[in-house]
Amino acid sequence: MQTIYADGIANITLIDGVIRMDVVNITQLEQDKANIRPVAALALSVPALLRTHEQLSQAIDKMVEDGILKKNDPVQAVTDGTNSSIRN
Repeated sequence: MQTIYADGIANITLIDGVIRMDVVNITQLEQDKANIRPVAALALSVPALLRTHEQLSQAIDKMVEDGILKKNDPVQAVTDGTNSSIRN
């Protein structure tokens, strides 16, 4: 099995019941703008995407429970410029 490190995903599309997304890495940060490079593509059926969402949600909840992550107030996340309601 191959391991691919990813900084995120991009270009999510739904075509004929298949969700396709690019797995990307950040190659450079310039003036608050990230240059990204696709490193792989992922294609999932809708049921597979929903199962993946559930599994990731459970993993995040466990990390919050274990004190690894801290959930922020969604209003604070929007006002402080972050894109996520979860931070390290």
